[in-house]
Amino acid sequence: MLSLIYIFFVTFLLSAILMIIASLISKKTIYDREKTSPFECGFDPKGAARLPFSLRFFLIALIFLIFDVEITLLLPLPIILYSSNILSWTFTSILFLVILLLGLFHEWHQGALEWAS
Repeated sequence: MLSLIYIFFVTFLLSAILMIIASLISKKTIYDREKTSPFECGFDPKGAARLPFSLRFFLIALIFLIFDVEITLLLPLPIILYSSNILSWTFTSILFLVILLLGLFHEWHQGALEWAS
């Protein structure tokens, strides 16, 4: 038990030292106006370098990502059917699909799925 505490302490100490060294090395001390400005082939930029990002596009992409991960969780369900109890498999898959549909209906009623409003 004592060796486990020593290993935990050494690991914590080593990671803390590495984080401190990394933060000291990575600090930029010189902030030059030319280095922080956007670069367009040596000329001054015509417009703003950072254009506003559409929040609606971000929400659609996030919803797509969530449903994509849920589809990857649904794909092994038919394979698991043969190695599990049919009652527990049915209950688990129906519960998962109900939670998925409730999330979809919630996003639909909140208006997050409408691209143009």
